[in-house]
Amino acid sequence: MGVKLGILGLGTVGTGTVQLLQNNGFRHPLLQSIEIYRVGVRSLDKSRAVTLPENVLTTDLEAIVIDPEVDIVVEVMGGLEPARSLILKAIQNGKHVVTANKAAISRFGDEIFSAANQAGVYVMLEAAVGGGIPVIQPLKQSLSVNRIHTITGIVNGTTNYILSRMQTEGSNFSDVLPDAQRLGYAEADPTADVDGLDAADKIAILASLAFGGRIKLEDVYCEGIRQVSKTDIAYAEKLGFVIKLLAIANRITLSSPSLRLAPLTSSLSPISVRVHPTLVPKTHPLASINGVNNAILIEGEPIGQVMLFGPGAGAGATASAVSSDILNLVAALQNSTKAPNPLLQCGHQDYCQIVPMTELVTRFYARFLTKDQPGVIGKLGTCFGDHGVSLESVVQTGFQGELAEIVVVTHDVREGDFRQALTEIHTFAAVDSIPSLLRVL
Repeated sequence: MGVKLGILGLGTVGTGTVQLLQNNGFRHPLLQSIEIYRVGVRSLDKSRAVTLPENVLTTDLEAIVIDPEVDIVVEVMGGLEPARSLILKAIQNGKHVVTANKAAISRFGDEIFSAANQAGVYVMLEAAVGGGIPVIQPLKQSLSVNRIHTITGIVNGTTNYILSRMQTEGSNFSDVLPDAQRLGYAEADPTADVDGLDAADKIAILASLAFGGRIKLEDVYCEGIRQVSKTDIAYAEKLGFVIKLLAIANRITLSSPSLRLAPLTSSLSPISVRVHPTLVPKTHPLASINGVNNAILIEGEPIGQVMLFGPGAGAGATASAVSSDILNLVAALQNSTKAPNPLLQCGHQDYCQIVPMTELVTRFYARFLTKDQPGVIGKLGTCFGDHGVSLESVVQTGFQGELAEIVVVTHDVREGDFRQALTEIHTFAAVDSIPSLLRVL
């Protein structure tokens, strides 16, 4: 039987998907049973890189999602609205959905997946995270028998490109950003990328799959790269690190004596979910991921470590992920049994309890500018010690004008204790400022 697609959007990803589906001769034979039945666009007059019959294109997107002939709706238009409303209407009309829309899923996943489960349809989202890197289906299927401990990812190509350039050239953020925009790696408004919002959407989705519970996006800690300076990158290099914007989700060990948690609100293990620039040891697998590439490191039991690496964006890469979801749905539709496939559907209802950042145990790098006075380093060390912060190293690295520059790296410490120490240090007359504060992997 033929499977009819209704595609919403014919931009970069939509065009790449149509091109891949039209050129299916040397790929999986199931692709040959797919018909591109309707494609929703903003304008019928725009010249396009693909050729489609005139009756396929339409500006009436709602007509596509309610058309009884359409089996699968492919949402590749992006944005929150009308994408959310169209996805929900497609579900209400019994359509399976394939989407590349991480923003809509991370914000409205509860509503969307509840509606899909009730309607008995699937919502597939391989292209929402990691571009062409297969990570969603591996988490739902191949790795689902593992107890996942940590997911650590470079999931935004724009910020990885900027930090890679800053590292290799000794440039500042403000110098590299215009180049990234000119090359098409960064948008005219780069906020979602450089402030970590895009990565937060993606780690919320990955954490939900890895830890079997839904994630409230507002609980995901998010910090971008604007404050990372070439000075910090140079110091990181001397210390044996590179700086990456990491998206991290990990299971919290309840046996930690320093952990101060509110009563658990569900049977799920408490987790930490966060995005921030991080000093990564040069020996770590993620340290060598440069340019616009993405990589996701999954650690679990009994599998150990698995790293998925590849292009995180682009027409071909994202179209590959969209089309793989379409292929899965075609196989499900052609299956004679009507029972839902639990490896394709969203099977969790409860929310994960996300631990506040004050309870995070991690290492820190901090850079202080102080007046050049005797005893400043000793006073810093005493204050940190009073708050239970153990220092791995503390060195005066040089001068900026008349101010001494002191760099501190801690051992593992509870973030709340470290912040309390910094609050006290801010009051020291000898301390001019703390221009940099970064976590260490």
